[in-house]
Parts: sequence; structure tokens; C-alpha cells
Amino acid sequence: MSDEALTRIAEALERLSPTAAAPPDWTTADAFVWHTEPDHLEPVTDVNRIPLELLHGIDRARDTLMANTGQFARGLPANNALLWGARGMGKSSLVKAVHGAVVDEAPGLKLVEIQREDLPSIGRLLTHLRGADVRVILFCDDLSFSHDDQHYKSLKAVLDGGVSGRPENVVFYATSNRRHLMPRDMIENERGSAINPSEAVEEKVSLSDRFGLWLGFHACDQDAYLTMVRGYCDAFGLLMPEDELRAEALEWQATRGARSGRVAWQFFTDLAGRRGLRLF
Repeated sequence: MSDEALTRIAEALERLSPTAAAPPDWTTADAFVWHTEPDHLEPVTDVNRIPLELLHGIDRARDTLMANTGQFARGLPANNALLWGARGMGKSSLVKAVHGAVVDEAPGLKLVEIQREDLPSIGRLLTHLRGADVRVILFCDDLSFSHDDQHYKSLKAVLDGGVSGRPENVVFYATSNRRHLMPRDMIENERGSAINPSEAVEEKVSLSDRFGLWLGFHACDQDAYLTMVRGYCDAFGLLMPEDELRAEALEWQATRGARSGRVAWQFFTDLAGRRGLRLF
């Protein structure tokens, strides 16, 4: 066999089995993003998050996730967490804000984000994290699966199953608009067309069962929306007559056709800009 052929074989094998990621310098940042091709952890020195005290209307989820994260940071048992529910109600913001609040007291706590499309590499990432001298919140935002999506198998094995199991120094947090991480019509279709309906969806639905914490986020009503807006104004010292603020906030949400924490923040951002107020 020629040297050229051997070289092509070696390059093909290298693509099939990526080179192990070099250990990052954990002291460079509190947060990292996992990338593949090649595998590496990119430090994020300026995390896109808002302070925990600015998240209104999700007190129960905030307190529960804070307690779980605090336990984990102190080396105590903690659960994987699935934050599910309405769009724009602060699911991903809460994960980042809680990490920011806890890391002030536990500098060894790191946040590592993995993209949904990179889930097949999660086994390699966990092998890499297993020997780290830090504690890691592994975070996947907007997690969901379609009927022909096999990515969930990679995640399922590392959440609870597999021979090696989840490393003791890693906990997994995910956000999703769906409680069972798959569309309701997909569940019904598979139940209706399968020989054994209950087993047809059990494998995918059971993925959500591997999260010890289910934190639900529900669409807010008008009073909650206005409370969020008022909370932002108070936090940043924006003074405005209550009736005027209420009228503008309601007009904003009417044009958007929705009420949520995200819409409240977007309105306040616009209002602060018009009033010449700098936020961060």
C-alpha cells in the first residue's frame, strides 16, 4: 500500500475519532462554550446575563434552582433540572443569573454551554470534565427533539444511564418549551400508529424523567407583566408617573400580541433609551 493511501486512511480515522480536547485554563473565565471540530472549550469572559434580582414573577423556580445549585457548588447531592414552559418567561436567563449569583460565593463553579446540535459529542465532553478540579453546570438551551431526531439517545445515556454515569462534578440544566421535549402531536401520532402504543413513546418521553427537577414557567397575566415593568423601573431608578407607565406598557404588549418577561424587558429597554438612561 502506498504512502499516499496510508495518509488518506490515517486522516479518515482522525476525522472519525477526534483528537482529545486540551484541558482549558479554568481560571480564565467562569463560563465556557463547548465546540467540536475540533473539540475545545472556549472561555466566555463576559456572560450575557441580567442580575437575579431583576427576574420577577418566577420566585418559586428561582428559589428552587438557587437551592439546588448552592448544594451542588458545596459538593452536596443535586439534581439535573429541566426548565420548561412559555417562551420569554426567563428560563435561560434564570440559569445564567443563578450561576452568576452562586459563583460569587463558589469561584470553582463553572457554566459550560453545549449546543443542541452538538449533543452527540456530549460523551466526549463529560469524559473531559470528569477529571476537572472544578464543578460544572452543563447547560443546553432550547432543548427539544423531532420524530426522526436521534440526538436524545446521546443525552439519555449520560443523564442517568450508562456504565460510567454522570460525573460527580457535573450537573445538567436544560430549557425547553416542551415538558416532554417532544411535540404533543408527535406523541399522539406514535401512539396511534405503533403496535404497542405505550412503548412507542416511552423511550423519548422517559428522557424528561431523568431530570430530578421540573420547573414550570407559565404565561403571565397583565398584573404580573406590569409588576415586571415596575420592577425594572425601580431597579434602574427610572421615574415615571404610574398611569403613564401603565398606558405605555400596555400599548407595547398589545402591539406585540403577547405578555412575558421578555416583552416587559424589551419595553423597558425602549423606554430607558427614550429617557436617555444607560442600563449596564
